[in-house]
Amino acid sequence: MCLSILLNTKNVGYDFKNIENKWQAHWAKNQTFNVDNHSTKPKFYVLDMFPYPSGAGLHVGHPLGYIASDIYSRYKRHKGFNVLHPQGYDSFGLPAEQYAIQTGQHPAKTTQENINRYREQLDQMGFSFDWSREVRTSEPDFYKWTQWIFLLLFDHYYCNTSNKAQPITQLIERFQEEGNKNIEAVCDVATPHFTSEEWKEFSANEQQELLLNYRLAYLSDTEVNWCADLGTVLANDEIINGVSERGGYPVTKKKMKQWSMRIGAYAERLLQGLEQIDWSESLKEMQRNWIGKSIGAKVFFQIEGHNKKIEVFTTRPDTIFGVTFMTLAPELDLVQEITRPDQKAAVEAYIKETQKRTQRERMADVKSCTGVFTGSYVLHPFTQERIPIWIGDYVLADYGTGAVMAVPCGDQRDYDFAKHFDIPIKNIFNNVSIEEEAFTDKGTAIIDHSEFLSGLSYKEAMKRSISELEAQGSGEGTINYRLRDAIFSRQRYWGEPIPVYYKDNLPQPLELKNLPLTLPEVEKYLPTPEGAPPLGNAETWAWDTQKEQVVDNTLIDNKIIFPLELNTMPGWAGSSWYFYRYMDAQNSDSFVGKEAVEYWKEVDLYLGGSEHATGHLLYSRFWQKFLYDLGLLPVEEYAKKLINQGMILGTSAFVYRKPGTQTYLSKDIISDSEKLEPIRVDVNLVNSADELDIEGVRKWQPQFKNADFKINNGVYRVGREVEKMSKSKYNVVNPDEICEQYGADTLRMYEMFLGPIEQAKPWNTAGISGVHNFLKKYWRLFYDDELLIVTDDQPNKKELKILHETIKKITFDIEHFSFNTCVSGLMICVNELTALNCHSKAILSPLTLLLSPFAPHLASEIWKNLGNESTIDHVDFPLVNEAYLVEDIKNYPVSFNGKMRFTLELSLDLDNLAIQEAVLKDTRTTEYLEGMTPKKWIIVPNKIINIVF
Repeated sequence: MCLSILLNTKNVGYDFKNIENKWQAHWAKNQTFNVDNHSTKPKFYVLDMFPYPSGAGLHVGHPLGYIASDIYSRYKRHKGFNVLHPQGYDSFGLPAEQYAIQTGQHPAKTTQENINRYREQLDQMGFSFDWSREVRTSEPDFYKWTQWIFLLLFDHYYCNTSNKAQPITQLIERFQEEGNKNIEAVCDVATPHFTSEEWKEFSANEQQELLLNYRLAYLSDTEVNWCADLGTVLANDEIINGVSERGGYPVTKKKMKQWSMRIGAYAERLLQGLEQIDWSESLKEMQRNWIGKSIGAKVFFQIEGHNKKIEVFTTRPDTIFGVTFMTLAPELDLVQEITRPDQKAAVEAYIKETQKRTQRERMADVKSCTGVFTGSYVLHPFTQERIPIWIGDYVLADYGTGAVMAVPCGDQRDYDFAKHFDIPIKNIFNNVSIEEEAFTDKGTAIIDHSEFLSGLSYKEAMKRSISELEAQGSGEGTINYRLRDAIFSRQRYWGEPIPVYYKDNLPQPLELKNLPLTLPEVEKYLPTPEGAPPLGNAETWAWDTQKEQVVDNTLIDNKIIFPLELNTMPGWAGSSWYFYRYMDAQNSDSFVGKEAVEYWKEVDLYLGGSEHATGHLLYSRFWQKFLYDLGLLPVEEYAKKLINQGMILGTSAFVYRKPGTQTYLSKDIISDSEKLEPIRVDVNLVNSADELDIEGVRKWQPQFKNADFKINNGVYRVGREVEKMSKSKYNVVNPDEICEQYGADTLRMYEMFLGPIEQAKPWNTAGISGVHNFLKKYWRLFYDDELLIVTDDQPNKKELKILHETIKKITFDIEHFSFNTCVSGLMICVNELTALNCHSKAILSPLTLLLSPFAPHLASEIWKNLGNESTIDHVDFPLVNEAYLVEDIKNYPVSFNGKMRFTLELSLDLDNLAIQEAVLKDTRTTEYLEGMTPKKWIIVPNKIINIVF
């Protein structure tokens, strides 16, 4: 029976606009995707890296990961899971502050406007987010807990004995009992040893200064990139060729008091934890390389004529007899102490030049050989030979100890340095020439000319050299990590205030009851005239320790009322724990309630870009392990599985200008010999045939107003190039326009159809019509013009086979995150059902469930129109019935004397005699036999039929 008779349902074509508006309103009104922290269903937590709400809004590249996570979330709901799929905003950020500097508008206002725009765009794409759990890192009720975690870090140290964070109060107790000589704890290298008696004699301030050497959040003098003209510290990526990216002002190295996080304490656990999580191997390798574990030895070199020693870390203590010079990082304080008077001018000039280069530039420059001799020497720990001390900018102060024992025969950079400055090179390898280059193959090295190490292999010499160093107190075996402690201070306004005040220039923490410490109002968002951070412009930014509140700065007396910290936290602070706030977003008593965190435990699936590998994804693992140490979280890793979605690339458009003119040549009339200047134009002014809207370009930018466009056959064709989608490249495609023209379901399916989720792929708007046509074709399985044509007819075997093959494929591919092949599988299924003229409800209802995660608006509409009382969102996903996949018919190739002549469909139930009868009845058999009688039949069931005659 045709269901249209029963339902009396009419619809005029695939009206995606009304359908999508209808279901988006329904989901919002009914809070369809809000979940509870109590359920008998198994839990599943799907998380996207939350966005920074920029003023430009979303382009089509941004939703890629959100679409993938939404497909999986909807699928898991269909599979009976209680799915948490939240969303929020990483809403502290530099762009809003820069806009505030330019306009005077408070960053909070700009941020709110941008969030409104993002929410509008996200809603129109049909994402199944639980918006009741929305978080914003810039909201005080969120950053109250970011500040609290900072205070916990401040109040803890890392104990190497227990291999975890411990309260600083326990460390103080041990200092009082035994001093610090035998305490196994992570601390600054320069921390002095003291006895319990000495500790007790220290003043309270001296004790606090010593404790800063141990705290996991600590204040210290740190070398930074200082731009005096901007009055702020700059990150390495904000500096180009020694000047600021903004304004082109000079940048120098400067030591400043900065907050840092002792992430290095967790280096080994961060490495080991990678083995416990299902993240891509490429991302794990990025973190391994960033952490940079090296096994080697500390070696102490006595400075000639001084009572100090220089400590170096080397991975090749076996080559210690090949040392011919030592190189120090120019920025080390020790350099000034040891430089001889006759070398002072040269050393200071070199240091000044070095300060103009960032660490990144120094590390990347592997060709230059620059350095200066200090005039001083160290003594070789075994031979007591004098070894000259140089400085060179290829050595960095914050890697290892900032000192390198140079072995030019075994290290190419040392070799080049020695050759350049005519420093002696000792060959300590047996039967190896070093006339042209250093010998770096430690696997085949046999040590020679090295006293007790001569004749030993690399492994043997490593072990013996460390043993001898330890025996005479000149060194010890050790493990070093490249991972540096993370600078936590930012000289910005729009960030979390650091909850400390200063008494006697020492930080004093606020308490949880004092939080949140909210941002004060300021008139200007620039640094103060004295160079203090923007919070220095606040008139009310002092802490009254009696009233326990913020008061006017004029009341500061440094007895009861003290100045507050002027720096704010970095952008990665809030993102290091936000995933737990989603579990219990409205909890005012805790960052996450015990019941909620015990239920959700961790993120089951996390999606985001690999560009965060050594930033957010490392810092968040550090905070996770710290909070786990304190018993506040039930697991040591917060994300069981991580998928890095690839980037959707833009296809930029170029016009070609003759140099020094306003003449632009169409791409198809340019000769190979012509040298032209490619100029980017807005891709929205180019059609799918690469034809430029010339009048539109003239109005777009003044430089094109009077341009002479040389056309061919009436059109100007642009050139194309695939590159990162970016506003600055004018290749951004707005998803709003795609949704307006084709609908959100089409956008969702097209983005998945472009290719594997992990790979980068170019956007091509011309290809989207194919996906839209597929959805219209799907619609026509249900409708003929205005009439619903779905029937109650029982499906035939072919229809059931097509359906269950599709169920099997879609289920497998979703589970393996192969969303592009899901889309192609659905297309094949619809094409085959259309060819069979299938309109059976028994086939189309489960097919609609298969489509639901991908095109939820259309699937929801169809499901309702099929007469279902409940919405589709939580209906069980169809299960494959393998019985329908068993072949019962074989299309046999029929051969005569070994030559295949035709094919014949036969039941697999037929025996050989029945097969012969069926073949002989076919008129084509008579034609090929030409009246002759078969001499022999060769029949292989389910394979071949061959007639010999």
